[in-house]
Amino acid sequence: MYEVIFLFVLAFVHVLFAVVQDIKTREICNWISFSLIIFALGFRFLYSLFEGDGFVFFYMGLIGLGIFFLLGNLFYYGKVFAGGDAKLMIALGTVLPIYPNIFSNLELFFNFLLMFLFAGFAYTFFSSIVLFLKHFKSFRKEFIVQLKKKKIFMIILTAGSVLFLLIGFFYSLFFLVGIFIFFISYLYIYSKAIDEACMIKKVKVKTLTEGDWLYSDLKVGNKWIKATWDGLTNKDINEIRKKYHEVRIRHGIPFSPVFLMGLIALIIFTFFDIQLWNPFW
Repeated sequence: MYEVIFLFVLAFVHVLFAVVQDIKTREICNWISFSLIIFALGFRFLYSLFEGDGFVFFYMGLIGLGIFFLLGNLFYYGKVFAGGDAKLMIALGTVLPIYPNIFSNLELFFNFLLMFLFAGFAYTFFSSIVLFLKHFKSFRKEFIVQLKKKKIFMIILTAGSVLFLLIGFFYSLFFLVGIFIFFISYLYIYSKAIDEACMIKKVKVKTLTEGDWLYSDLKVGNKWIKATWDGLTNKDINEIRKKYHEVRIRHGIPFSPVFLMGLIALIIFTFFDIQLWNPFW
């Protein structure tokens, strides 16, 4: 069991470093994720070498790395994660496989993802509430603007939700569908208003750092610098500084605390043997 404790402590320390850095600088340095991969796999190899039980413990770390490499890239290219978050997710794949068989580890992965997604939803929602209260006036104006922009879209969805609610008096399932459509449609407008009113800031170009997200494309000379998910490169920043004094960038909510919450929840569930859900029973 001490090997599991060591891996979890190792992961906790690295994730805690990532959270502090993400909150302070809005980025997660590669050394945090890469060192976690190196230390976790190195420990697994040495443990397997001297314990004499074969290299299953080491191989499980490699399998976890491969699975979470796919997950990290899926979240990254699906524009859920930034690059630093994706690399941290990949690194955790070397830590989480703590069982000697693949099905127990797959169950553990699945439960971790459930806890991670639940923590992510709760964290994002409450963070947006804080932003809503902090920028209430600008949010209220932007919410009205978004409603006007999506007027036809909202009328269709609202009419659809009302129709399902009426049918729900005869078939209860449709009542739930109607509530869901109504909730999701206004949650979308709420999210757009939060993004436009609270997440866009004008900053001095001298404060730009690699990875910052432009709000919109910028023209510099004869070329355009695109507002991409990957963020600005150092070359882009140097080009922008030649022409602009200020630019608008999009600030995201630091997502690394979700990793910490998910990891803590997993540690508690694992050591107290709490079964969240077993999809393989």
